[in-house]
Amino acid sequence: MMTIKGLSAPLAARLEHSPLAKRWQGLVPRERVALVLLGGFVLLVLLYLLLWRPAEQARSGARQYFEQQRELSAYLQAQAPLVRNVKARPQVALDPAQLQGLVTASASEQGLAVDRLDGEGDGGVQVSVQPAPFGSLLRWFAALEGQGVRIDEAGLDRADDGQVAARLTLRVNP
Repeated sequence: MMTIKGLSAPLAARLEHSPLAKRWQGLVPRERVALVLLGGFVLLVLLYLLLWRPAEQARSGARQYFEQQRELSAYLQAQAPLVRNVKARPQVALDPAQLQGLVTASASEQGLAVDRLDGEGDGGVQVSVQPAPFGSLLRWFAALEGQGVRIDEAGLDRADDGQVAARLTLRVNP
C-alpha cells in the first residue's frame, strides 16, 4: 500500500521538471512577488464576483421584497374596515325574474303560507301571508334580506293568539 509520501514524491518530481516550474525558477524574485500579488488580486476578484456579489444581490432583492410585503400589509390593514362593511351587506345578486320563486320557496321553508302573490311591472312583488307567529315572520324577513331581497312596504295586522298577517311589497336589492 502506498502512502501519501509515496504518492507526493513522484508528483513533486514531475512538478520540478515541468516547463512551468522551470520558467518560475527562471524568474527574478521581484517578478515572482509581482505574480504572487497578481494571483492574490485575481483570487480576490473571483471571490467577489462569485461569492460576495451574488450574496449582496440576493440580500438587496430580499430587502426589496420585504418592503413590498410591508407596503401590501399596510394597504390591507387600511382596507380592512372597508371589507368588513362590504361583508356586512348581502352579496347575493338576484334576478328580478327569480323573485317570485324565491319568495314562495323561502316562505314554505319558514312554515308560512302565502295567500296571494302579485307581480308588479317594475320587478317588485306584492305578497299576502296568512296569519303566522311573529317570530316566524321575522326569521323569514331576515332570510329574504340575506338573499338580496329588500322589503319596500310592510303592513302587519294582529290576528288571534299572537299571530300576525302580513302584506308586503318586495324588491330585489340594486
